[in-house]
Amino acid sequence: MEVILREDIKTLGKAGELVKVKPGYARNYLLPRGLAYEATEGNRKRIAAESKARAVRGEQEKGEAQAIASRLAGVSLTLKRKAGEGDRLFGSITAQDVADALAAQGHTVDKRRIELDHPIKTIGQHSVPVRLHHDVTAELRVTVVAE
Repeated sequence: MEVILREDIKTLGKAGELVKVKPGYARNYLLPRGLAYEATEGNRKRIAAESKARAVRGEQEKGEAQAIASRLAGVSLTLKRKAGEGDRLFGSITAQDVADALAAQGHTVDKRRIELDHPIKTIGQHSVPVRLHHDVTAELRVTVVAE
């Protein structure tokens, strides 16, 4: 069965693409959740209009993300935690801790946008990437000091 994707689906493709899937997958998953349309002529026109609107909205979001990234470029955070031998922290600093510290300074960022590969467990300076848009990433400077 051929369907037109309304949203990006990691295993299938990008929004607006025409893909061939098994009928059960389309009927039981994609169509009821609104992730795809059947590949009819009317739906092709509808997807073309949605794609144009999505492109305009994407450009606006990218511009907003770049403005936020320029504000975050000058931000440096200092977090105090208890530490033991070898400058190892008791516990760790997670994306939620960084998001809370940013909120305290007046910058609201969702913790899911903060890309820590692993929690920070040592004292010192760390660079933390924040993905604001799929094309825009800001770097935060996080300094961890002992209490």
